[in-house]
Parts: sequence; structure tokens; C-alpha cells
Amino acid sequence: MSTATNATVPAAVRRKAVVAAAIGNFIEWFEFTLYGFFAATIAMNFFPTGQGTPSLLATFAAFSVPFVARPLGSLVFGHFGDRLGRRTTLSVAILGMSGATFVIGALPSHDSIGLAAPVLLVIARVTQGFSAGGEFGGATAFLVEYAPENRRTFYGSWQMSTQFLAGLVAAVIGTVLSTVLSAEALNAWGWRLPFLLTLPLGVIGLYLRLRLDETPQFKQAAQQNSEHEAPLLHVMREHWADMLRVIGLLITGTTCFYMIQAFWPAFLVQELGMPQSRMFTAMLLGIAVQVALTPAWALLADRIGRRKPFLVASPVALVLCAVPIYLLLLQGTFLTTTAAYVLLALAASPMTGSLATAMAEVFPVRVRYSGMSVAYSVAVSIFGGFTPLILTSLIRATGSTMSPAYYLAGTALVSAVAAASFGETGTRPAVRETTRAQDAPSVPAP
Repeated sequence: MSTATNATVPAAVRRKAVVAAAIGNFIEWFEFTLYGFFAATIAMNFFPTGQGTPSLLATFAAFSVPFVARPLGSLVFGHFGDRLGRRTTLSVAILGMSGATFVIGALPSHDSIGLAAPVLLVIARVTQGFSAGGEFGGATAFLVEYAPENRRTFYGSWQMSTQFLAGLVAAVIGTVLSTVLSAEALNAWGWRLPFLLTLPLGVIGLYLRLRLDETPQFKQAAQQNSEHEAPLLHVMREHWADMLRVIGLLITGTTCFYMIQAFWPAFLVQELGMPQSRMFTAMLLGIAVQVALTPAWALLADRIGRRKPFLVASPVALVLCAVPIYLLLLQGTFLTTTAAYVLLALAASPMTGSLATAMAEVFPVRVRYSGMSVAYSVAVSIFGGFTPLILTSLIRATGSTMSPAYYLAGTALVSAVAAASFGETGTRPAVRETTRAQDAPSVPAP
């Protein structure tokens, strides 16, 4: 690809590409965040125990189920995304995610249809997880491949910003619903409303994606590369070390994300007795800090590089701050909970600004969808979707409410090692991503 190919893309088309890619990511994380926020309510509706009390452990187990299907989805969507193109593959993914999320909001409760209710809930979440397996890798590739040469990190940062924006919007909706509705109304039907909203959002996203052309880099790479080897086989053989680095880098970020947006809400409400309205407000403030800082760090990374200090700084900060953050959280007051959310956002945001683009730039264009999707799905499935279940089980097994802090510090240490071995990609021209030279495994920068 010549650099002129990307340079000649009109600014209006770039903006449409950002919106088209981001809206699918928004739907994906909006649903996952909502499930975490309303975990206690979902437990009441779908997982009552024999004593009439909801099973939070069963609810978190159902939360984890789609992450088993996610890697399978990444294999399927990654293959077709690298063979046929990003646009069509991403259009199918957004239909699956929005449709499954809508079904969750429309499902009858356990009181209405008995055991069928939790079974159908699990099926819907498996469908959502399978479709989500093709979203992050493809949407990130879409953003980076439409980006100007000197703004690749900023464009890629919208992937991470959208995740937190989805959490922010979900927190706003949760705050409003818990404020204007009684607890009985919220638990009976109010929690369903935001889930139902995802279907019209999915239709809008489908329309926007189908209106755009394929990315310039993908079209040029398809013309230059005549190989017929399956993208997955190629990336597994030639880029397995890069995939391991990406997985290691993602461990901390995905643990943090699901900890603050899936585990903390239920823990604060059920274990510490915090009112839902205060919990949602504290989360809203913390996530707002993350949304604001992520693109700001990305703009700076476009000037000085991805790896130093951004990819390394966040996991090191989290190793140091995990225990203080949890000590604040366990105080159970509105002020200390807000402080915990904000402190975690300050520590994690330098990495989130650069993460998506750094991951994308590891892989050549012709295998980028497959490489990113598989690595991301494996990391999120193991260290993301199972985080609430792992943390709940740790507390029960150890009897210590501080055990999640030590778990977070441990994952951050792994990511710090991975970040230190991660090659600098900020000075690598996008043009080289489509050349044969880039088919060799990347070598970490000294």
C-alpha cells in the first residue's frame, strides 16, 4: 500500500468509519456492563435458590458462559474477516450481538417459565459471546486501517474509549432507573429497558457499516498477497510469540474492566450494603475519568511512542496501588468508593490509550483480524469473563475480602513483564504492514 492510499481518504469518511466501528463495540460492552450492574437483580429473576434467595454465584457463572463461546467466534469471524474483508464480517457480528442482548431483556423470569428461563438466558449469552468474538479484532483493524499515519493511536483508542463510554452510559441509565423507580419496579421490569434498547442501536450500526467501503489497507493488501493459506494457520505458525505478548499485555486491563464493571457493583450492593443509586453514581464518576483520559493519552502516544511509558506504566502502577484501592473500597462509603474508582482509572488509563493500536500493529494486515481476535478473545475469556466468578470464589475460599486486591496485583505483574518485552510500534510505518517482510515474527525493541 502506498501511504497516499490512506492520505486521500476524506475526513468525513474517516469520521463515519470511527462511528461505524465504535457502535458495535459500544453494544458489546453495554450489554456486558449492564449484566454486571444488574447481576443482583438478574439473580432474583432467573436464579432463585430453594430458600427463595437469589444465587449471585450462579449469576456470575452465567456471566462467564459466553466467554467460552467467544474464542470460537474469534476463529470464525477472524477467518472470514481476513479473507473477505472487515465490513461484511463486522456487519454480521453486530446483528448477533444486538439481537441476543434484546432477547435477554425480553425473556420471561423464572417465576413465569421455571427452569426454561435460566436456560434461555444462557443460550442468549452464548450467542452474544460468539458474535462478540468477531467484534474487537475487526473493529480495531477497521479503525487503524482508516487512520491517518500520525493518528493511528488516537483512532485505535476509540475502541477502548467506547468500552468505557458504554459503561458510563450504562451507569447513567442505572442511576436514573434506580432513582426514579422503586426497588420492586426496578427488579421486576425496569432493568429490562436498557437491554431492549440495543436492537435499534444494532440496526443503526448495521446501516452505517454497510454504507462504508472496505478499508484502504485491506484492499491494497488483498491485491498484493496471492497466498491461499488460511489466515489462522499463518498467524498461529508465524506470529504465535506476538499473540502471547498480546495476551500477557491484556491480562491486567481485562481484569480491571470486569472487576470494576461486573464484580464491584454486585459486591458493593450485596456484601457492603451500599444503595444501588450511590454505587451507580460512584461508578459513573470513575468511568467518566477513564473516558476523558484514554484519548488524551493516545494523542500523546502518537507523538512519543506506545511502549514507553504508557504500556509499562499502568501495570506497574496497579501493582503498587491494588491494595490501597481495595482498602478504600472496603470502607463502603460513597466518598471512598468514588476514590477507589477514580484511582483505578488514573492508574489504568495510560495503557488503555495505546493498547488497541499497539496490538493491531503487531500483525500484518492480511492476518490482523485473526491474530487480534484470537489473542483478545483468549485473554478476555480467561481473565475477563471469569473475573467475577474467580473473585467471588477467592473471597469464599480464603474468607478475606482483600484477596481480589492480591489477584489484581498478580495480573498486573504479568502484564508489566509482557509490556517490557513488547516492541515499539509507534515508529513503524503503516505501509510496512502489508509487505512480505512483515510476515516474519516481530522482534521486541531493545
